[in-house]
Amino acid sequence: MTWYCDAAPGHPLHGPYHDTEYGFPLTDEAGLFERQSLEIFQAGLSWLLVLKKRSTMIEAFDHFQVDRVAAYKTKDVKRLLNDAGIIRNRLKVNSIIENARRIQALRDSHQSLSAWIASHHPLPKSEWVKVFKKEFKFMGGEIVGEFLMSIGYLPNVHKESCPVFKKIKKLNPPWMQVDFKVYKEKTK
Repeated sequence: MTWYCDAAPGHPLHGPYHDTEYGFPLTDEAGLFERQSLEIFQAGLSWLLVLKKRSTMIEAFDHFQVDRVAAYKTKDVKRLLNDAGIIRNRLKVNSIIENARRIQALRDSHQSLSAWIASHHPLPKSEWVKVFKKEFKFMGGEIVGEFLMSIGYLPNVHKESCPVFKKIKKLNPPWMQVDFKVYKEKTK
C-alpha cells in the first residue's frame, strides 16, 4: 500500500493538506461540498493539479456555498468553463451544480449533508459507493472512497506511525468509533 504520509510531508501543497485536513473529521456543509467537488475534479487527474487550482476553484464556485451553486444557470456554467484557473470539464461542472441541488433536497429528510452521511455510517466502501451513486452525480468508487477517507469515515488515511494519525485519533473520527471489521470488504 502506498501511503500519502510517505510523500506529502514537506511538499508545499501536499504537506499542508496532509497535515491539517486529510482524514480529519469534517461536518461543515460548505467544507463537505468543497471536498466532494474537489474529489470529482480529481477524477482522471492528479491530486496535485487539484491542490494547485483549489483556491481559484473555491472563488469560482462561491466558496462552495451550496445554495449559491445550486442556483447557477447556463451563464454560470459558461463562466466556469471559460475560467482557465479551474479544471474545465463540462460533465464535472454540471455534476457539481446538480450535487448542490441534491444536497439542498437532503435538508428536507436529514437537515444536512453531514447528517445524511452520518445516518449511513458505518458501511464498507462497496456499500458507501452504492449509497452515493444513488444520491449524487459523478460519484464512482475512487471518488467516494477518497471523499470518505478525507472526512474521517473510512480508515487507512494515515499510517499509525504518522504524527497526524495521533492528532486525528484524539478527534475520534467516525471510522474509529466502530469495530474495524465493518470496513472489511466481503470477498468470494
